Amino acid sequence: MDKKQKWAPGLKAVLLILLSHMTAGLEVPLDLPQPPTITLQSPKDYIFDPRENIVIHCEAKGNPHPSFSWTRNGTNFDVEKDSKVLMKPGSGTLVIDISGEKADAYEGTYQCTASNEHGKALSNNIVIRQSRSPLWSKERNEAILVQKGLPLLLPCRPPAGLPPPVIFWMDNNFQKLPLDKRVSQALNGDLYFSNVLPEDTRSDYICYARFPYTQTIQQKQPISVVVLNNNPEGERHPDFMLPSGSTSNKMVLRGETLELECIAKGLPTPNILWQKDAGKLPSGRTSFYHFNKTLKISDVNEDDAGDYRCTATNKLGSKHHLIKVTVKAAPFWISAPRNLILAPNETGILTCRVNGNPKPKINWFVNGRPIKDVYEKDGPKIEEDTVILSNVQSGSSAVYQCNASNEFGYLMANAFVNVLAEPPRVLTLPNQVYRVIMNHRALLDCASFGSPIPTIAWSKDGETSIKNSDSYVIHENGTLEINMAQPLHSGKYTCNATNNQGFKENHVFLEVKEPTRILTQPKYRRVQRGMSALFECKVKHDNSLVPTMTWLKDNGELPDDQRFEVGDDSLTIMDVIDDDAGTYTCITKTMLDQDSASATLTVVEKPDPPTDLELTDQMERSVQLTWIPGDENNSPIQSFLIEYMDLLHQPGIWVNLTEVSGTSTTAQLQLSPYVYYMFRVLAQNGVGYSEPSVPSAQYRTNPSAPDENPTNVEGTGTEPDNLVISWRPLTGFQSNGPGLEYKVQWRQKDVEDDWTSKNVGNTSQYIVTDTPTYVPYEIKVQAFNNYGNAPEPTVVIGYSGEDKPLSAPDSVQVTVPNSTLAEVQWEPVPNPSVRGELQGYRVYYCRVRGRHDQQEEADQHEQVLTFSGNRSEGMLPGLQPYSVYDLFIKVFNNKGEGPSSPIKTFETPEGVPDSPSFLSVIDYGLDTLTLKWGPPLSNNGRLTRYTLKYHPVNATNELGPVKEVIFPANVTTVTLTSLNASMLYKFYLNAWTRKGPGPDIKKEASTAMDTAVPNRQVDIATQGWFIGLMCAIALLILVLLIVCFIKRNKGGKYPVKEKEDAHQDPEIQPMKEDDGTFGEYSDTEDHKPLKGSRTPSNGTVRRDESDDSLVDYGEGGDGQFNEDGSFIGQYSGKKEKDTHEGNESSEAPSPVNAMNSFV
Repeated sequence: MDKKQKWAPGLKAVLLILLSHMTAGLEVPLDLPQPPTITLQSPKDYIFDPRENIVIHCEAKGNPHPSFSWTRNGTNFDVEKDSKVLMKPGSGTLVIDISGEKADAYEGTYQCTASNEHGKALSNNIVIRQSRSPLWSKERNEAILVQKGLPLLLPCRPPAGLPPPVIFWMDNNFQKLPLDKRVSQALNGDLYFSNVLPEDTRSDYICYARFPYTQTIQQKQPISVVVLNNNPEGERHPDFMLPSGSTSNKMVLRGETLELECIAKGLPTPNILWQKDAGKLPSGRTSFYHFNKTLKISDVNEDDAGDYRCTATNKLGSKHHLIKVTVKAAPFWISAPRNLILAPNETGILTCRVNGNPKPKINWFVNGRPIKDVYEKDGPKIEEDTVILSNVQSGSSAVYQCNASNEFGYLMANAFVNVLAEPPRVLTLPNQVYRVIMNHRALLDCASFGSPIPTIAWSKDGETSIKNSDSYVIHENGTLEINMAQPLHSGKYTCNATNNQGFKENHVFLEVKEPTRILTQPKYRRVQRGMSALFECKVKHDNSLVPTMTWLKDNGELPDDQRFEVGDDSLTIMDVIDDDAGTYTCITKTMLDQDSASATLTVVEKPDPPTDLELTDQMERSVQLTWIPGDENNSPIQSFLIEYMDLLHQPGIWVNLTEVSGTSTTAQLQLSPYVYYMFRVLAQNGVGYSEPSVPSAQYRTNPSAPDENPTNVEGTGTEPDNLVISWRPLTGFQSNGPGLEYKVQWRQKDVEDDWTSKNVGNTSQYIVTDTPTYVPYEIKVQAFNNYGNAPEPTVVIGYSGEDKPLSAPDSVQVTVPNSTLAEVQWEPVPNPSVRGELQGYRVYYCRVRGRHDQQEEADQHEQVLTFSGNRSEGMLPGLQPYSVYDLFIKVFNNKGEGPSSPIKTFETPEGVPDSPSFLSVIDYGLDTLTLKWGPPLSNNGRLTRYTLKYHPVNATNELGPVKEVIFPANVTTVTLTSLNASMLYKFYLNAWTRKGPGPDIKKEASTAMDTAVPNRQVDIATQGWFIGLMCAIALLILVLLIVCFIKRNKGGKYPVKEKEDAHQDPEIQPMKEDDGTFGEYSDTEDHKPLKGSRTPSNGTVRRDESDDSLVDYGEGGDGQFNEDGSFIGQYSGKKEKDTHEGNESSEAPSPVNAMNSFV
């Protein structure tokens, strides 16, 4: 400990410098010089089968490739001199052919050395031993005699084999002997009996030893056991057969399995219980065998040391044994030395950290030789488990060995020190693309090599330098870790490896993908057999990844059945059967991740019918029915329905009797007499009812008197002198016995004391004759059969037959509160005169005529209102005003109506009239409208006037001011003047009586020229195109008038000859009307221009060519000509009475004539 303190302060600074040079499992590229490294070797303890070749493995790598040599038992083993030994080319593995040779000649301790110019690496010491299976020593076993109840030990003591054999006990028939709590086999193979029984007597207790390498079995001589019963032992307290005494010790090596055993004797056979003092048995590593007699703790560590107590207990007491366990340890690694890559002038450190119990001794070697023998001075500094190599130089590469040993074993490890000066190289392939799911860890590799060991730096997208942070971790081996990858982490990453010899960079790419998730998971399904089951599994995934979906049933493949239809996001199972029940799992998988969801399918069906119906506890009126439920088919039975069939009265018809809960298997059934019963049971679950069970045996009940009387007993008369007594008969089931009849009894209520009776058969009515009209009777009907009478029946009241009433209502009065309603009052008739059940009164009334009419209406319609019950008044609605009515009243019962009351006449006052029968427009003008209407269909009084209201409506539906006009009652036509042209008007017309106005009749009409009532029309005079057209026409007319005026001033009068010449050219003819010429303009509507007329050359005008003759433009029928032959009327409009005489027109010329003049 003091030595450590001497160099530890200085070592601390060195550790800080050298820590970066230490890498686990450092790999040197094989194109660079490197010392040998052992890559494969045989185990330290090698037991071989003498029937097979011995193969001792030794493989190594290095540059140059290593050469191999061997030592045996510490001396050089010349492989080439032994023809039986072959070394595989390129390796140090030995193959020893031991056929025909003594195999034990090759037993020994072997060690392999791999060498090249940079150092030597050594294998472990490999101990080679031949497996052995020696024979059992011959012995003669005497029969063992033992009293019943005593303990017994049968020793096995097998021969020592290599490796140790497996022990088991069998008989002569090679059947294993049964082991139990009483008979057990110890770990050493001995057979223990806690107490013997007579059945333990046998002569073939044989111990067998199986040697695993040679697969041979050796047999011990049989042992004979005879159990005596002449002096059997009684019950005994427990005691231990193994181990002996109260305490024992046990040592176990760390990492091995601790095996403790306690075998006890006693009668009864004791039970064994284990516990650890001052602690608990380690969970997960503890197990019990041989009926709790053996305790095993695997992978033992130092904490398992302590006192273990086993307790043997029977009913007489208990016994303890304490086992003190100590844990030792062969050397084991804390950290083995690791290869070092050093640059010239660097310093390195090798550590060999081991532990063990006792503490291991550490020895250091270089190239297989003790360091102290190689370096007398200026060598590596050794401090127990540490070697410090300072200021190394080129050519000083070597392989160092650390050997740690104690009494229980040793550890040996090689670690090379390779002195190189190499620029960095990146071993990770360039431009690799790493794909990772969002929120998962991303690892970007940057495996590198260089000497000195390069430092690694990372950057993203060529700009951002990455440092260790919460998001990023740069590991010692250069790997960049992103704890929770997000989309923003996607991009190009560059790792730079740098040392004093240069630098190297490598680019990789990271793509962060959206996770694959099941959005719609399959849901639990309960499906009836034969139906379809649908499981949905809708998935969301990254668009760049292609998912595959797999369905499993109970974690296995789906059945190979066409009923299973797999869709893009669903699984459908058609025509479900029972075997389809199970758990269905949807697995959606991409190249990066997967998600899964499961749901269960339960196949249900109606329950199977109950079975084994049995009748017990049979009584007169009850029986107990029991049954065994059928299979509920995955849907719990909710109830059982019990039905019966009456084979005597209703054979073939099943009737529901009762229903019990689904947990019952019995029912107490209440029965009726005189029934031949059969029962059956139906089970009901969530799907429906099962098929009925097989019917039970027949069960007959004995007859008895009826339990009940007929129901619905009534007494009514069909004639004035009879009484019909009726009832609902009992069913055969209710009859309770044969000979069912009815005793019918009646008497007049409050008049007769004695009952009149009549026995009738199984019928439903009886008629009593010669009764007074409509009097009350007391009635009762009793059932009886051959076994007695039913209980006393209930008395009901009935009435004999009715007759029509005798009297009419009296003192009829009518009050008229308004023009459409009358109130009628009357004196009710006496009750005796009704002669039946009073139903009410009927009021008959009809309109005779209007009050202004002198004659009655030819077709009078009688109306009737019924007032139920004993009424004395009523209201008559819906009367016509200003009318004369007649009415009378009748009383009625169930038989019919009585006589009518005297006719009563009354009048209704005046009311408001109906609306006029029609309203129409019969004439339209530019500023006038003529309206016509008809009087109301019903005046309801004397008409006094009509009121007309109207107002204009513009194009935007805005209403103008209302005007009101009143007309006498005899006026039905009016012409409204001073209206606006092309304007829509709304009219409201109603009629008046002295009572007031009646409802309006409405009408819409327009002053437009159309005779039909126009719809809302757009005023053309306000349109821009129309105004423009009119302006253009006016301008053209103005131009023509100016030209005409100039020509007239220049030429004076126009000869007819010139006019004729002008008309001979067809191109100069006046334009036709359908060509849109000016010929349609004239001074008045009645004097239109010439249409297609032509003036003959002789100066005459032919009227038969056109209706628009020239004569139409003058007052007379003849045209007027001046002295020079010109036609004056041609250039004038229609002459006024005071026209001036002369050669010139008194008015402006018409456009057509002006045009002709221009031509």
